[in-house]
Amino acid sequence: MPASIQVSVTDQPIKTIDAYSAFEAQCGDDDGAIAHFCGRCRSEDGALRALELEHYPGMAEAQIEAICKSASQKWPISRIEVTHRFGLVNVGEPIVLVFASSAHREAALAGVQFVMDFLKTDAPFWKREHLADGSKGEWVAAKSRDEQVRDRWDS
Repeated sequence: MPASIQVSVTDQPIKTIDAYSAFEAQCGDDDGAIAHFCGRCRSEDGALRALELEHYPGMAEAQIEAICKSASQKWPISRIEVTHRFGLVNVGEPIVLVFASSAHREAALAGVQFVMDFLKTDAPFWKREHLADGSKGEWVAAKSRDEQVRDRWDS
């Protein structure tokens, strides 16, 4: 049976505890493992106050769903859920939340890591720094390290 996939791109704050409870409530009796990852906005040693995230509506959701489908084809995952923010995200707030459930931990953990590695490089999001001094910084360039991490899944 194909995995149940849910994708949300929102400008609303992500409530991690509520999201976990809702995800867990929808898991089946054979889901012995739930893995998750929460990516938060860092302060970069006090230099940042926030990140501004932009995306292509519709395209971002479709790309995230395609990434989740790829994960579910590699591992026996029952459910995958991704919530990604856009707009202004303050330091300490969640930017992205990924859940995966499976009968066993290996599939759930690998699925979450796979989804995150591909989100970093393939999802159409752009980040602009908002600095602690109140000024706007540059748009953040893609990092070659993220592509190297993603490429390990090809082997």
